[in-house]
Amino acid sequence: MDEEIRRKILALLDQHRIMTIATLRPDGWPQATTVGYANEGLTLYFLCGSESQKAANLARDDRVSLTIDHDTSDLMAITGLSMAARAQAVVDPAEAEKILRMLMLKYPEVTLPGPMPSPEEVRIFRVTPTVISVLDYSKGFAHTDLVTC
Repeated sequence: MDEEIRRKILALLDQHRIMTIATLRPDGWPQATTVGYANEGLTLYFLCGSESQKAANLARDDRVSLTIDHDTSDLMAITGLSMAARAQAVVDPAEAEKILRMLMLKYPEVTLPGPMPSPEEVRIFRVTPTVISVLDYSKGFAHTDLVTC
């Protein structure tokens, strides 16, 4: 991967905190939902309810597509990421605790109504990209740099 593109990807990941992630439902239709995330390099982490549709979808098929972007009034200022990735449940308790701490650091202003959920109360996923599209309209309408991981 080109170092300039890698730096751009990491900058976008570090600037943002939410992503839209699409999983595959049992009937084959994609299900897109918005989740908070934290990242360590190109690896992303998110959590969801253990009994959620998202968790059930990922238990059957670990393929996901996701986007990370922001709203802008200037069409030619659109930047963002689109990824094809694999999402694996995190089962190691030490890794899960580390990820929960990373997520709380990404949202320092958030005050939870109760204690932070324990790893046993939620499902935590590690998202490993296989293909990343870097969108940067400042380089031309719909300009995309495609990177294979």
